[in-house]
Amino acid sequence: MIGFVGYTILTIYLIALVYVTIYCLLQFQLLIRYSLPKRNLEELPTFELNDEELPMVTIQLPVFNEKYVMERLIDNIFFMDYPKDKLEVQVLDDSTDDTIEISKRKVEEYKAQGFDISLFHRIDRQGYKAGALKQATPSAKGEYIAIFDADFLPNPDFLKKTIPHFKNENVGVVQTRWEHINQSYSLLTRLQAFQLNVHFTVEQQGRESGDYLLQFNGTAGVWRKETISDAGGWEADTLTEDLDLSYRAQLKGWKIVYLEEVGSPAELPAEMNGLKSQQFRWMKGGAETARKMIPTIWKSNIPLHKKIHGTAHLLGSSVFLCVFIMGIFSVPLLFLIKPAGINMDFLMIFLISLVALIFVYLQANVFTNWEKENRAKKLMKFILIFPIFLALSMGLAFHNSLAVIQGFIGKKSAFVRTPKFNISNKKDSYLNKKYLDLKIHRNTIIEGLLALYFLFAIFAGFYVGNSGFFIFHFFLMLGYATIFYYSVKHLRYK
Repeated sequence: MIGFVGYTILTIYLIALVYVTIYCLLQFQLLIRYSLPKRNLEELPTFELNDEELPMVTIQLPVFNEKYVMERLIDNIFFMDYPKDKLEVQVLDDSTDDTIEISKRKVEEYKAQGFDISLFHRIDRQGYKAGALKQATPSAKGEYIAIFDADFLPNPDFLKKTIPHFKNENVGVVQTRWEHINQSYSLLTRLQAFQLNVHFTVEQQGRESGDYLLQFNGTAGVWRKETISDAGGWEADTLTEDLDLSYRAQLKGWKIVYLEEVGSPAELPAEMNGLKSQQFRWMKGGAETARKMIPTIWKSNIPLHKKIHGTAHLLGSSVFLCVFIMGIFSVPLLFLIKPAGINMDFLMIFLISLVALIFVYLQANVFTNWEKENRAKKLMKFILIFPIFLALSMGLAFHNSLAVIQGFIGKKSAFVRTPKFNISNKKDSYLNKKYLDLKIHRNTIIEGLLALYFLFAIFAGFYVGNSGFFIFHFFLMLGYATIFYYSVKHLRYK
């Protein structure tokens, strides 16, 4: 009986481990693609400021309750280096607080200066961000539509660097790389930048180099208006309407161009509960889009390599579910390995996944984004930050697993936006500001209990004389404890 139970638990553990390994190896394959020669920047098309070919562009700003960054956002848009008579701005403000008053004031201010700017305000918020975009897009005057979330501050030359790529009539979307205004604000923001740097270098550029399916990231990109219509328009049946429309557009034959060399600065979530709400939306939306689009992908006539990588991309959030399963089942394995006569030495081969991941994060950060320090200092910084990042990612496994499960079973939930607080340097503060959580959530309590569960596992490993899972359990304990600590610390107290 012990042997049966032991091998059953080991089988479940191994299935999850194999999944994680495949995910890491596919990431490494994108790294290989990323390392291939890229486009010649000197050959990029450009427009002169007075070029009569410049098209009409509409900029859409979908926002909801963003009082701390609303004024900053609208002001920044009008620094755009683009002819005044060929630029329209649509402020899509569904706010239920005094953000809407700020929007009205700023819209009137720029209207008085002769700018083409309008305010769309909905009371019901039906369809959330997708609903706002769907309602406003038909009235957009521009042949091209640029979209910026409330936390973005695009550079003045954004349109000059993106619009030229639409000279290729097959291009439906141009996406730029996210930069981080407040990367150095705290350890939490540094870790977020550490991960996002991978997506906006190795993943996005690697997919483009490999001719795989890409994604519009919801903001800091430009759509051809015709593409939106041809792909079926914005739909609100997933929490990642951007990913959904990206895939529908590409299956219609439109191309997404990714510009790693064009950065778009944005504010990272400065507190844990805001980060968790963002992660939940991304993970659940990814699972919802996978559920919706994977059958369509495999019925399409796109090449097999695109189908495989597209499926892996859409299932990427499931890696957290596998990490959570591995963690939970690794603890009973401690007590069953010896009685069941299981030899665990073969698990060493799976360390290849960790090695692959290290190379991916080295490239994205040390060799690509960290430019101000010498190579030795950057490597030391990487050695310090990578283990902390790994622990924090493991600590998010329970939270993100719930999101993935809800996405796959079709459970609907509201679009919970990630609040921003106009944080750009260490002097700025989010403490006691509106939008922060007021109470400890049940899931946060469970994360605290999981930290204790893996603390128990560490001592249990020593007790039964099995130290094989020590590092794994230590990282899980540290990760869950960190998530629990900051979730409580970053509450707003009345």
